[in-house]
Amino acid sequence: MGKTIIEIKGLKTSFFTDDGEIPAVDHIDFYINEGEIVGIVGESGCGKSVTSLSIMGLVPTPPGKIVGGEIRFNDENLVNLSETRMRRIRGNEIAMIFQEPMTSLNPLFTIGAQMIEGIRIHNKWDKKKARVRAVEIMKKVGLPRAEELLDNYPHQLSGGMRQRVMIAMAMACNPKVLIADEPTTALDVTIQSQILKLMKKLNEEMNTAIMLITHDLGVVAQICERVIVMYAGKIVEEGEVQRIFKNPKHPYTEGLIKSVPDIRKKNERLYSIPGNVPRPGSIKKGCRFAERCEHAFDRCFADDPNLYQVDGSGHKVRCFLHVGEGEVERDRAFTSSE
Repeated sequence: MGKTIIEIKGLKTSFFTDDGEIPAVDHIDFYINEGEIVGIVGESGCGKSVTSLSIMGLVPTPPGKIVGGEIRFNDENLVNLSETRMRRIRGNEIAMIFQEPMTSLNPLFTIGAQMIEGIRIHNKWDKKKARVRAVEIMKKVGLPRAEELLDNYPHQLSGGMRQRVMIAMAMACNPKVLIADEPTTALDVTIQSQILKLMKKLNEEMNTAIMLITHDLGVVAQICERVIVMYAGKIVEEGEVQRIFKNPKHPYTEGLIKSVPDIRKKNERLYSIPGNVPRPGSIKKGCRFAERCEHAFDRCFADDPNLYQVDGSGHKVRCFLHVGEGEVERDRAFTSSE
């Protein structure tokens, strides 16, 4: 694996409302290496998309603001950069694919006009050279009749084709990091598979690191090497995909994996984690998952656990069940409940 290309240290992004400061992302730390595919999973509202917008410098201000931490990219802290410098990085060195291509593509301009403009801005090329690059990258992402498609408007393309266009636009300047926010949500399963294979292929050919944001564990299992599980603005577990799927340590991760339907088993009802995700900022002390956790004991409601190292593989978990004192207290809790 290559060197670390992007590193997040103590990132805190909050939204300021009439009710006060609401932390959407609360002191998170993680890294992505060159050429690596890392998945970030969790329920809606856990802070996945706000994390990606923080990296891109696109948090809506007001009411949002990065209030702490660092985002290190190529020895620069993106949090402190001017908007002019961020514009040079955004779309050029760090690119993003948004969840719904129809809201990201301008319906008033052709596909070609939008692609060529981005290429010219970042590379200072003339229109002819930029068009050649647009055709080349559209062919690379598997779009047929690339020359003709450049003259089409977004509404003339299918959902899968629009998503490929978004990937082509993101990859046009050979970015070092690609952030994909739920890139397959609105697509049927056949197109989903094609898009994931395409992203994996581009990752291998261009050595682009990918940060894949999703709520679909099947997607993570298919292409990711490491996975980061978020809950209520915090990272609750991270590590190699195979290790976490085989032996999840956090009760929330266990619940997510148990919630995935298994065609080999005929259960009358699908498993679901009891309760709901807490409103951001509503839990002032204790573990944020404690109210929904069947293993919670007294300390879980009083103290906020750290992210503990499970083994030498980089597997970490934010749970008292996996520290010495926590193991003892858990055993007592189980004994008393029995």
